[in-house]
Amino acid sequence: MRAGHRRRGARAGTLIGGALFALVAGALPALAGPGGAPAAPAAAESGGNSSLVMVLDSSGSMGDDDGTGHTRMESARAAVSTVVDGLPDGYPTGLRVYGADRPRGCTDTRLVRPVQKLDRDAVKRAVEAVTPRGDTPIGLSLRKAAQDLPKQADGAIGTRTILLISDGEDNCGAPQPCEVAEQLGKEGVGLRIDTVGFQVEGAAREQLECIAHAGNGRYYDAPDADALARQLQRAAQLSADGYRLKGRRVEGAATADRAPVLVPGQYLDTIGPGEKRYYAVDLDDASTADFAATAVPQPGAAVDTFDALTARIEHAGHGYCESNTERFSQKEGATPLTAAVARIRSDGGSRTCDRAGRYWLVVERASKKGSDAARWPLELVYGAEEPLAQGVTPAQSQTEYGEGGKDATLPTGDPRDVRGGTGFNDARKLGRGVWRDRILPSQTLWYKVPAGWGQQVVYDVEFANEPTVDRTGSTYSYGASRLYTPARFPLGGGGEFSGRTLYNGRPAAVRMSGVPVAWTNRYENRAEVQPVHSRGDFYISVTLGAHAAEIAENPEIGVVLRVAVLGEERTGPGHDAPAVAGKPGSGDGKKDAGADKAGDSAASADSEGAGEAGWAVVAAAGAGAAAMAAVLAVFVYVRGRRRAAAGMTRGSA
Repeated sequence: MRAGHRRRGARAGTLIGGALFALVAGALPALAGPGGAPAAPAAAESGGNSSLVMVLDSSGSMGDDDGTGHTRMESARAAVSTVVDGLPDGYPTGLRVYGADRPRGCTDTRLVRPVQKLDRDAVKRAVEAVTPRGDTPIGLSLRKAAQDLPKQADGAIGTRTILLISDGEDNCGAPQPCEVAEQLGKEGVGLRIDTVGFQVEGAAREQLECIAHAGNGRYYDAPDADALARQLQRAAQLSADGYRLKGRRVEGAATADRAPVLVPGQYLDTIGPGEKRYYAVDLDDASTADFAATAVPQPGAAVDTFDALTARIEHAGHGYCESNTERFSQKEGATPLTAAVARIRSDGGSRTCDRAGRYWLVVERASKKGSDAARWPLELVYGAEEPLAQGVTPAQSQTEYGEGGKDATLPTGDPRDVRGGTGFNDARKLGRGVWRDRILPSQTLWYKVPAGWGQQVVYDVEFANEPTVDRTGSTYSYGASRLYTPARFPLGGGGEFSGRTLYNGRPAAVRMSGVPVAWTNRYENRAEVQPVHSRGDFYISVTLGAHAAEIAENPEIGVVLRVAVLGEERTGPGHDAPAVAGKPGSGDGKKDAGADKAGDSAASADSEGAGEAGWAVVAAAGAGAAAMAAVLAVFVYVRGRRRAAAGMTRGSA
């Protein structure tokens, strides 16, 4: 679990009002580029822009017996067949081989199946036709494989994966495989090289580990045919299930004076090791400004415990207003990392950071020597929360977990199958109940749970008892979970909860909770309370450590989520707001257990009214005229409310 550190300015007790958060993506004016020049308003996302090329060792040694009476090539053919059966329909997939065409030769590498829409039978026929014969030009094959992968469309960011399967080391010498991998890993964004060592040891294993490390990927050890099939499935599926990024492209500046000007919305950028990226925003003196940055390294790529992502809000000439640093807190491999901050006006508006004017949102990446050197995709969300309507007195803050504490009763009963999303943008919506999923080593799955005013999300994640490979039992990985607010603020649990557990194939569980949602929580100093100040979809991430690939016999590991939303939902943030009609509080977990018996997770999502959850997301890119009209109406309405509310606040100051 990633531990956060948050520095906060003073918070006064008197309220200025503020509730509705509106995030309008794609329907806002174009952001300004460095120096105020208009930037292109093009939208970008990663869905549909990922691809995979398998590079199969077909050298002479692949004709040797693998210990089962079959040749290594026969086992590799069966494993590749299993992989393509498990890939999504149409997933761009290709196959390159080396050492298959002549007994000797360091240029013997050939693309036998181009990277194109997946044709399972064609890939299987291609690998069946391969006969092991020659040398092992791994370095050259990696360079060619990178050229095989389709170029990304303008503005798109996806995962382009080279999956190398080898039973030995390069015997050609030039180009050096690790040097090629390092060069490729630093070029562009999204390239990943995974390696699978089939019955390798010594120098051969070290070389394959080096290639994966330098290429932003993972090394998978396959001592036998079953392990080969298992590890190939894991690597290929991890490529296909990469984080689906979404946002308008923007290029942050290295200095504040050249920062592009952002308006509320969602954006995509990239960030390299040791880099700092500046974005300018113009804030009024009444609204709350929320800013979240999510770095998306390749799953399982090399990281250090103290590698970090920091988000800050700065004011000209006065240093930072708010700062939040999040760290990986483990060395097994990279996972998505989110840091978030908010500018919240204090009582009386006397602080420098309360004033209207130009501010900078700053994102900084810190990396230790030996950590992943690739540029990481960076997903940014910036929004403004409006003051409360005049005359509304908000309910008091909710600083304790109460019935949602560590002893909370959660739903029981038979779990229903669900498939988690790849990130914030496609997180699977869950209702109250018990849910079952499966997760890969190095993978993070995402879910979202609606919670209204006065309610809190509490849940367990249970990592299943799985058959393990033949080992001494001394290998451990970890399971982890994190809860995020609708504005993507990571919640740490305040010492009462630990979102991390050791995992060695035996059952293990973590519990997480948020305090009840209250508008006034924004004035509290505690990091686990202050962000829980708006209703909406709360996000749950579930991660399995990379070392689980050395433990579990099955390609995926089972997980069960027990989800409850406690407390009676109120119609608004006011202290006298009545309960929502027809939505009694869940009270104990027993009522939660049967709350969604009538439908699946998608149906329960529709019934929760998330469209009015405080964070209204409107995507205009590619929409028709009717959708655009709706977006413009929302924008005009929100801007009108902002002007009216800000005017009332200023008038009463």
